[in-house]
Amino acid sequence: MPGKAGSSTGSQTLGRGIRLLEILADAGRSMTIDELAGSLGVHRSVAYRLLRTLEDHGLIAREATGRIMLGAGLAALAAGVSHDLQQAALPELKAAANELGMTCLLVVAHDGAEAVTLISAAPQQSVAVAYRPGHRHPLTRGAPGKAILLERDDKLWPADLREELTLAGTRGFATSHGEVVPSLWSVAVPLMIPGQPDASIAAIHVSLPRSEPEIAERLGTAAKAIARALGG
Repeated sequence: MPGKAGSSTGSQTLGRGIRLLEILADAGRSMTIDELAGSLGVHRSVAYRLLRTLEDHGLIAREATGRIMLGAGLAALAAGVSHDLQQAALPELKAAANELGMTCLLVVAHDGAEAVTLISAAPQQSVAVAYRPGHRHPLTRGAPGKAILLERDDKLWPADLREELTLAGTRGFATSHGEVVPSLWSVAVPLMIPGQPDASIAAIHVSLPRSEPEIAERLGTAAKAIARALGG
């Protein structure tokens, strides 16, 4: 049927456009059209048309050199995601970041298998690690994702992580070193709020200025404050 064929084509175009945004987000840098076309597996002309549409909507932008980067329009869209959760979390993240001297993150589960950084806060008086919202990685890698797994039935835990997650569950926090970004340490605690996505609060840095339990305790205080603000 012609209608079905058109629908299929439209879905493919939309899917490719979304995938281009994901490629740019995962890269964490600007990219050339040729790089994007190669990553997407399409001809340069197809990538160009997709990018023109995304640019029209402010979702991508071009540097003076012509390289492609994520656009400011994405920030407006992201601001509406779990808006109440973001509002409640940001002041707590800022306070924890300044006290710990570490960048603090609010991370949520996406599509059941990924951890996505929703917002981040860097300390004001110390060298900060930049960690942009939208950063994604598997739940099975890094402390933020593993802290989210602690909220789930242990029967659903991956077999190769069962021992690590059991220990993390006993302690009440997860840790990692270099699993997502080389050289970065991370400590994270679960954030459980009814009606909100599975989430965690994490602190990251190139070193640990305090012991892991001390960092986790401060993050736990932030998590409780966020939960109270949302009626949890």
